[in-house]
Amino acid sequence: MSPPTDLKEVVDSEIKEWHFHIYFHQRNADEHHAALELRDAVLRLRRDGAFVAVPLFRVNTDPIGPHPAGSYEIWCPSESFASVFSYLCMNRGNLSILVHPLTREERKDHDERKAWIGPSWPLDLSTLPVKSTKVPLQYPSLKLGYSSEAPGMSLDDRCKLGAHVEKILKGEKEAAKAPLD
Repeated sequence: MSPPTDLKEVVDSEIKEWHFHIYFHQRNADEHHAALELRDAVLRLRRDGAFVAVPLFRVNTDPIGPHPAGSYEIWCPSESFASVFSYLCMNRGNLSILVHPLTREERKDHDERKAWIGPSWPLDLSTLPVKSTKVPLQYPSLKLGYSSEAPGMSLDDRCKLGAHVEKILKGEKEAAKAPLD
């Protein structure tokens, strides 16, 4: 099956919220301390305006849900995803971080749609629902992610942008060209 290329379908299915799960061996005091230091750094940077990221208040010192070790979760809207991902890539130390989208399909999000920053850990997917009736909104008071009220770029504007980029890249010999069909 080919990936979708219908512009409206792709835009309508875009992920708007993400989770980062920071893992640490719960009996390793150094890892636990490093995980908490990273959490505090994220909180400071959020306060100072670097990005929007919301670590949960709770830090799990034992496995919980699908997560096999100590962990905590950071929620992030798509508006800050690149900044948070970049920061965690550069500053995770030896910690592993599970990154997954938030959709109605939690099991798929944690299995097929996940990515890892650092080494991966095995997950217990049996604890997750296959499909929920609604997207799991978090922090709608922020009006970001799925709760955003900001108008997105129109399909027409996206088409114009795409044509403009193709025109510019026409002269770049290293850039792959879009198919003509």
